[in-house]
Amino acid sequence: MKKSLSVADSAKRADIEALFERGTVVEILPSKEYFIDACISGKKLKIYFGADPTGSALHIGHAKNIMFLEELRKLGHEVILLFGDFTARIGDPTGKGTTRRQLTSEEVDKNVKDWLRQVEPLLDFKDKVNPAKVVYNSTWLEKLTFAQVIDIASNFTVQQMLERDMFSKRLKEGTPIHLHEFMYPLMQGYDSVVMDVDAELCGTDQTFNALAGRTLMKRLKDKEKLVIVLNLIANPKTGELMSKSNGTGVFINATPNDLFGSIMALPDPMIEPLFLNCTRIPMTEKEALLARGPREAKARIAFDIVRRLHGEVLARGAEEAFTNTFAKKGVPDDVLEIKLDSAILVDALIKAGVVPSKTEWRRLVTDGAVRTEADEKITDPLWKPTSTTILKIGKRRFVKVVV
Repeated sequence: MKKSLSVADSAKRADIEALFERGTVVEILPSKEYFIDACISGKKLKIYFGADPTGSALHIGHAKNIMFLEELRKLGHEVILLFGDFTARIGDPTGKGTTRRQLTSEEVDKNVKDWLRQVEPLLDFKDKVNPAKVVYNSTWLEKLTFAQVIDIASNFTVQQMLERDMFSKRLKEGTPIHLHEFMYPLMQGYDSVVMDVDAELCGTDQTFNALAGRTLMKRLKDKEKLVIVLNLIANPKTGELMSKSNGTGVFINATPNDLFGSIMALPDPMIEPLFLNCTRIPMTEKEALLARGPREAKARIAFDIVRRLHGEVLARGAEEAFTNTFAKKGVPDDVLEIKLDSAILVDALIKAGVVPSKTEWRRLVTDGAVRTEADEKITDPLWKPTSTTILKIGKRRFVKVVV
């Protein structure tokens, strides 16, 4: 017979169960009950979320993961945000049938600084009792000797590596799999060993790597590591994922006005996934919110997300700016202004946070989504204005380019 819980433990269990009601958690290994029992035991779990800084901007899918980590911190656990500054230079194998480009140290360092600024509103690094911690895996991975790397690799077989979907797919297609790509899961798995964690948060695309860490923890430390698998935000109809590498999605380094507008411009099928994953609007309001209609529902969601990242005042301002601009179909009064000297236009746009990458800029131009104030469509990604002009990018973004 299962032991009945005390009132205090029942309250703890209710708080933990509340983490799962929005459906963000896809799976917990070895089990959800194992995790809940560990939490109720009173032990302060050491839990980490790792991310490779392979781009300069985070999207709201990443924000969702950081929000979940913050909720675990508030429950009293020790949480760690691990920057894979070393593994970013190796390159996690992609699911696109190609090898990911390896970044330079300078690129990675710049991205880390950008990411820290972006996550500060979401994760409390200044709490006096239990602050979130930031760790870099270059601290230990750069010090590994070749003998140690061989020793880590001896815990896995080639057959185990080929079980990873993207590897097996590329093998069948005859697409090259580079040897260094096999090293990535080993390095990420070793992160868990060095930090001696109790649990890891990861997206479904990182489950294989997280399980590598679970294997190493069991073999090298005889310790059970929990793996808490979180979903990836995708359009329910098209299956398209938000991606920092592709420059697709809603990026949180945008200005409050642009962030609000970006959310409003998302297709209607994204409303429910955003409500569940990226807001903390009470679940009791879900049905009433969805019944309001797409525009009102998205506006409520956009306000909640912008408020969380930029505060109440700026969120209200973004809401008003969107209403005034798009109800009147005009150019906003506070249009972002950037100066263009001899630089390429796209470089200036990226620096100002107007677009996240050259890839996204090319896509926008190719799709005919960039126009001048005179409604002239821009068709060349290398186009550069010869005089000061206002560009309309998509349905929501405006930028004044001062030449």
